[in-house]
Amino acid sequence: MTEQHGDGSGDRYLAREGARIAYEVTGERAGPPVGYAHGVMLSRAAVRRLDLLDLDAMAGGRRLLTYDARGHGRSTGRPVAEDYRFGTYARDLLALLDAVGFDEPMDFTGSSLGADTALRAALLAPGRFRRLVLMIPPVAWETGEGPHARDWYTAAADTIEAHGAERWREGWAKEADTELMPLFDGYPQFDMTPDVSDELLPYALRGVGASDLPSPEEIATVRHPTLVLAWDADPLHPVSTAERLHALLPESELHVSGSVEDVQGWTRRIAEFLER
Repeated sequence: MTEQHGDGSGDRYLAREGARIAYEVTGERAGPPVGYAHGVMLSRAAVRRLDLLDLDAMAGGRRLLTYDARGHGRSTGRPVAEDYRFGTYARDLLALLDAVGFDEPMDFTGSSLGADTALRAALLAPGRFRRLVLMIPPVAWETGEGPHARDWYTAAADTIEAHGAERWREGWAKEADTELMPLFDGYPQFDMTPDVSDELLPYALRGVGASDLPSPEEIATVRHPTLVLAWDADPLHPVSTAERLHALLPESELHVSGSVEDVQGWTRRIAEFLER
């Protein structure tokens, strides 16, 4: 069921099990539609605030689907960790595509969590996609007893539940740009303030922490032309994941950035890739 939102934002809402997904379709130019999915703890507004990726320029005037993942931004969710596993987000996306009625294969870009959403949705419904862009794919396929990089998500959820979200948010603001993503240390627009309510934040983190990318064997079956983009020195989005995806995906290209200026060029790279 889709509802029109009445506050002037242009959003519509899709009712899903345990959530209402806020989304918007803009642009009118003919051609394959374009979609974008953000990363965990962020939202459409948060991505625009970072001023690293210009979603409208990426789409080049074609119809553009943007949305807030369940529990993020304008979308709602419930305090159930299982709701925030990677597979749920992919199923939400496919339901959105049914709601908007795109009747031709689309180009889709996803960042971090959104990269998994793009991959997993393409595996579930390959005919709905034309080209994929996987930005900063998350750490994946960790084996052994650990410690594992993705343990960070569970540890963060533990801290929030033990000491409160406000205290954790204060520490996260410093950790994000000095430890986890040093590439952006000193970048004035770098703002990773979570756009998730205090109530839902630990559940969203636990769901992602308990998730993994599809298996290498599954990924190797994806035949869509794919652009993989990574940035350096981020343990939660390591270059090694991007390199492995590039090796697995038979029709892929890889670009790794070592500076903020190069990351800001991703909009142009994506737009050119999607215009082919």
